[in-house]
Amino acid sequence: MKKFNIHLRMFMILSIFVFVVSIVPSSVCAASLLKEEILPDTLNTMQYRGRITESGSNEALVFATITVEGTNIATVSNSEGYFSLKVPKEMPLSTIINISYLGYRQKDIPLLQLKSDNNKIGLDLLSISLSEVNVAPKDAHQIIREVISRKQDNYMQEPLRMTTFYRETIKRRRSYVSLAEAVIDVYKQPYSSYRTDGLRLFKARKDADYSKMDTITFKLQGGPYSALMLDVMKDPYSILSVEEMEYYDFSLDNITMVDNKIIYIIDFKQKKYIDDLLFYGKLYIDVESLAITSVNFSINIEDKNKASAMFIKRKPAGATVYPTEASYLVNYRKQDGKYFYSYSRGQITFKINWEKKLFNTLYTSTLEMAVTDWEMASERQFKVNERIKPNMVLQDNVAGFEDPQFWGDYNVIEPEASIESVIKKIQKRLDKEQE
Repeated sequence: MKKFNIHLRMFMILSIFVFVVSIVPSSVCAASLLKEEILPDTLNTMQYRGRITESGSNEALVFATITVEGTNIATVSNSEGYFSLKVPKEMPLSTIINISYLGYRQKDIPLLQLKSDNNKIGLDLLSISLSEVNVAPKDAHQIIREVISRKQDNYMQEPLRMTTFYRETIKRRRSYVSLAEAVIDVYKQPYSSYRTDGLRLFKARKDADYSKMDTITFKLQGGPYSALMLDVMKDPYSILSVEEMEYYDFSLDNITMVDNKIIYIIDFKQKKYIDDLLFYGKLYIDVESLAITSVNFSINIEDKNKASAMFIKRKPAGATVYPTEASYLVNYRKQDGKYFYSYSRGQITFKINWEKKLFNTLYTSTLEMAVTDWEMASERQFKVNERIKPNMVLQDNVAGFEDPQFWGDYNVIEPEASIESVIKKIQKRLDKEQE
C-alpha cells in the first residue's frame, strides 16, 4: 500500500511532540536558542482578571475565548477557568468584551462593568438536539468533503502577523520539573499556501530542575512549531484531506452552539481494518459555512511498541518508554467572514519502566499557544537568521522570573495555581542566590 506509506510518513511528521530521552548529567541544560529580541515594555495597558464558570454548577470553563470587540485582542482561560486580559488604557469603557465557550450562550460585558481583579463570569448552558433545531442532518462523510472543498472560502487567504503566548511544562508525577514561557511573533501563511509558517522570538524564560528527572532529561524539540502544526486546516494531511478520509469513519453525533452559531459535532475514528496508529476525536463544524471551528482529538496508542517508536527519539539502556496518553485541541476564531487559528494545546503522558527498579515513573508534558493579537502582514516572511528553528529547544533563562512585570503589555495565559506555585519557588530561590 504505497499510498498509505506516504500517509504514514506525513502522520509521523505531524506527531506534534518529538522527545529526546537520554541520560545526561543534571548540570547539562537544554540546547541553544536564537538570541532573544527584547522589545521595550511600555505598560500602557489595563489588566482585568477573573474566572469563567458555568452559571448553574460553578464549574470552571477551561480554554474559553475572551475577545475585545472591534479589535484583534484576545486571550483564553486556563485549565482552571481563570483568565487575564490586558487592553490599552485609552480604550473606551463602553468597549464590549465577548466571552464564548462551546455549548454555552455567549456573554457580552462592557469594559465599564469589569473590575481589575476577581471578576466572576458565569455562562449559561445551551441544551439543544438535532430534533429541536430545523437543521437537515447530512451524511457525515459528505459534510467532511464539503469542509475540505470550502476551505479556500472559509479561511484566511492573506498572510497574517500574529502575536502569540506559548507555554510548555514537564511534570514528573505531580511535580513540575520544567517550565518555559515565551511571546512569539508568527508569520501565518495563507490557508491555501503550502509554505511553512514562520516564528520569531520576542522574549522567553525557562527554568528546569534536572535533579528531579531520575538522570533522564526530556527535551521538547520544536515546541512552538508543534503547537502551530496542530492547525489541521493549514496542515490537513493527517485527517482532513481527501486522501486521508478513506482511513476514517465519520458519524454525526449531535449539535451545539458557539458564538450564536449552530455547530455539528462529528465523531471520527480509524477504520477497524487499519492497523497503524491514527487519530480519533470530534470535529466541530459551523452548520452554515461548513467551516471547522474546533477539533478535539487523540492518537490511538494501543500498540505500545509503535507508539514508542513514534514519539521517542532516543532512550537510555535498561528503560522501556512509551506514551499512555496523547491528546490535542485546536480552536479557530472568525473575523470579517474568515476563520483562522487562535489556540492549540497538546498533552502527552509517558511511562518509564526500568529493568532493575520496582516502581515506574510517569512524565507529562504539555504545550499550548494562544493568539493574543494579529494584523494583516504588511511585509514578507521573516529573514532566515531571524526565525526560530523547527528543531529548537527552549534554553534555560531564569532571569525573567525575577521581574513581576516581565511580560509588560503582552497578553498571556493566566498560570494555573500549581504553575504559580512553581514561579514563586523559582523567585524565592533566585532571591536567596542574590543574598
